[in-house]
Amino acid sequence: MAHQHEFEVIIIGGSYSGLSAAMALGRSLRKVLIIDGGEPCNRQTPHSHNFITHDGTPPAVIARLGKEQVLKYKTVTFITDVAVSGEKTNVGFSITTQSGKQFTSQKLIFATGIKDIMPGIEGFTECWGISVIHCPYCHGYEVRGKTTAILANGERAYHLATLVSNLTNKLTIITNGKADFTAEQTAKLAKNNIPVIEDDVTAIKHSQGYVNALQLKSSGLLPFDAVYAALPFVQHSDIPTGLGCEFTEMGHIKTDGFQKTSVEGIFACGDNAVMMRSVASAVSSGNIAGAVANIELCHHSF
Repeated sequence: MAHQHEFEVIIIGGSYSGLSAAMALGRSLRKVLIIDGGEPCNRQTPHSHNFITHDGTPPAVIARLGKEQVLKYKTVTFITDVAVSGEKTNVGFSITTQSGKQFTSQKLIFATGIKDIMPGIEGFTECWGISVIHCPYCHGYEVRGKTTAILANGERAYHLATLVSNLTNKLTIITNGKADFTAEQTAKLAKNNIPVIEDDVTAIKHSQGYVNALQLKSSGLLPFDAVYAALPFVQHSDIPTGLGCEFTEMGHIKTDGFQKTSVEGIFACGDNAVMMRSVASAVSSGNIAGAVANIELCHHSF
């Protein structure tokens, strides 16, 4: 019975990056365990875009197909559970789950993603990932030419404006407070006819997640079709912190070009370690993490 809880690699998180890592490892005959809680961050998003061969496919369909393909490799095991703690051992790592199970491995891959912190704006959560969006590469084409708001301030708002202005000329920045732009940024926004409203959004009026208007504290009700929002986030799992992984200033797990963290034997991939939040990016970083973990195992046993 004990050997059923011993693996060469444990992957925490079974969405796109985790499944991609598992495929690379499964094809190398590695004994792999995927632990996944079943709540991907894009579960509310209708369609995934900017991922060749799957452009416009619902995220759940991509994940389901990925899981089916990965589990054809007999050395890969998938369980629905939540990893709640981790410890270093003499040979690697030990992971304990919410259900009380304990598993060990030589290598550990975190594909746990991040958790967006929703603002206290009525209707925001219901629209998140549908018409309140974070990425012009993932969603911008679908709302091109539409009346669009950027709900952000300072550098983050300016960065989004430079990208989104290529997709629509009906763009407004709402700062949720006093504007925080440099003189040069203010001039560039004016040059590109992008108004800045220093007001607070109190509610989003919508129909089944699709924005109709924004209710502003002082400016009243303004019609919009889409909203870009730059949200703060936290790591979805605190196990990397407990194991000593370093983090970037933005809050991502710090990795090198091979998805290695600062802790020997631990890798991170997907949204928890990569700024580009897309399915394609997650799959790419997961593939690298799985391949490099296998390389290290090969070198150790050769």
